[in-house]
Amino acid sequence: MSKQSSPNTTSKGHTEKKSFDYMNPTVPGELPLFDIPLVKATPESLQGFGTVVTDYMSHPVEIVQWPAQGWRKIDAGTGDEAGHLDGIFEFWWEGDVLLGQNMAVNDRYILGWSEQPGQASRTNSTPDRSQLLIWHANYHPDGAQLFYPLDNKPFIAALAKTGDDMKPEDWVAFYCDGSFGLCIHPGIWHEAITPLSQKSRFYDKQGAVHARVSCNFTEEFGVFLRIPLTPPSE
Repeated sequence: MSKQSSPNTTSKGHTEKKSFDYMNPTVPGELPLFDIPLVKATPESLQGFGTVVTDYMSHPVEIVQWPAQGWRKIDAGTGDEAGHLDGIFEFWWEGDVLLGQNMAVNDRYILGWSEQPGQASRTNSTPDRSQLLIWHANYHPDGAQLFYPLDNKPFIAALAKTGDDMKPEDWVAFYCDGSFGLCIHPGIWHEAITPLSQKSRFYDKQGAVHARVSCNFTEEFGVFLRIPLTPPSE
C-alpha cells in the first residue's frame, strides 16, 4: 500500500524515545481482571465510537486540525495538511501471546495474553483463546484510524469514548463478523484489533501525525481488561 511519506524518517533519535516498550511491557505477572461487555458491531451500536467500513479505499478517515495554543485561531486550511499513512497491520498469536505489527507506522507490539502474563507462554501448543487480557490502550487526537480485514475473518475491537477521564467500566467490545471494517473516530480509546483466528491481516489507514495518548491499566487501575473472544449470542 502506498503512503504519502515514510514515518519517523526525520529523526532516528525520535523513534527510539517512546513512552512504552511495546514488545517488553513492564506489567505484573498477575492482577485482577476487569470484564468488558461484548456486543455485536452495527452502525447503531457503533454510534459515537466509529463507523462501519465496506469500501476501505474510499472511506473517509478524518484528520483533526492542530489545536490553537491561545486566543488566536489556526488559519483556515492549515494545521490538517499532514495527510495519511496506510499499510498492512498484521496480528498473530504465538501460544498465549497476541502480537501485532503496524507497517504503516513501522511498529511492533505485544497486545495482550490469553492467560495471566506470569503464566503465559509463547510456545504453548494448546492455548485457551477464549479471552484476551490487555494492559494498554491509546487514542489518537489528530485523526481517525481505519481497520479493514483483508482476509474477511471475524475480529473484536474494544473501544471507549469518555476522554482522558476514562475508566475500565467505560469500555465496550464490538464483535465484527469479518464482512466489514471499522473506522474509529479521533479521540476514541482503543487497543488494536483482536482476531478470532491464528493470524489476520488488515488494511490500516490513519493520520500521519500519529499522536498517541496512552493508558497503562496495570498502573492506573491495578487490573488487566479482559476481552471475551467468543461471538455474542445476539
